[in-house]
Amino acid sequence: MLPAIKDDYSLHFMALGDWGRNGEYDQTEVGKQMGLWGAAHPNDFVVSVGDNFYPKGVVSEFDPLWHYSFENIYTAHSLQCDWYPVFGNHDYHSDVDAQIRYSKISRRWSMPARYYSKEISLNKAKNNEDEAVKKEPKEKKPQAKAKALLIFIDTDPFLHEAQAQYVEKQMQWLSETLTNASEDVKWKIVIGHHPCYSVGPRIENYDTLTMRKALSKTFEEHKVDVYLSGHEHSLQHLKPEGFTHQFISGAGSELTKVTAGIPYSRFQASEHGFMYFAIDEKRLNVRAINYQGEVIYQTELTK
Repeated sequence: MLPAIKDDYSLHFMALGDWGRNGEYDQTEVGKQMGLWGAAHPNDFVVSVGDNFYPKGVVSEFDPLWHYSFENIYTAHSLQCDWYPVFGNHDYHSDVDAQIRYSKISRRWSMPARYYSKEISLNKAKNNEDEAVKKEPKEKKPQAKAKALLIFIDTDPFLHEAQAQYVEKQMQWLSETLTNASEDVKWKIVIGHHPCYSVGPRIENYDTLTMRKALSKTFEEHKVDVYLSGHEHSLQHLKPEGFTHQFISGAGSELTKVTAGIPYSRFQASEHGFMYFAIDEKRLNVRAINYQGEVIYQTELTK
């Protein structure tokens, strides 16, 4: 085991997308590097931004693809943590709910519903401080418990008119979840498969424009800090007009091209890899890491 690199952030997670290809297209190499990174750096969980199983999802919770594309690829001890997934369009070609049911079988696959949310404490690293506070005089009140709100949405139905009622229900839930976030929430992060902006092959296609129209107003009204997605097989940081930063981490296996020079793009790379988020009450740090373990981009948002 490598000596763990310590930092003073409270919460850490990796984000990976578009990966399930039986280890091919460098999926195995990316998985190995994630394991090495997790052994050397703090990590609480993994977020999967969809297209978990190519080419057509899984047919059941007992599909052999669970073995060939997931369990036998991400084998490192450091990756035996919770995985929080969303569905991609390829997952919808078979029984998508089989991925929810697999949560009953797997210790680490944790998908309670087609869309769901989690409020996660940003004070894990401050337990010692909390203990010290308890010993101080009563008039010195402990600070509020800061949190990050992660909202996992189901984006493929947005692209199909027959799913309009389901989409309307989900959008109502999304707005309510953002509205009802506790006062302690310092960062709002929405995770879905389809991006609202891209500098990959889908810059102006139906998928991207549909998601932009559906989500942008809600993101702006509720001051969503980050929208994290996949679908484009690359690593991107995009900052269009408005409040929300957009990150794409879809480089888990097969790659697609990116276009340089687009004004709203702060970073784009058609390289195999994943993203690493480190968060505390005031800072949200994002790194793009390629399959050779090189940090090819880093940025930090602040409150």
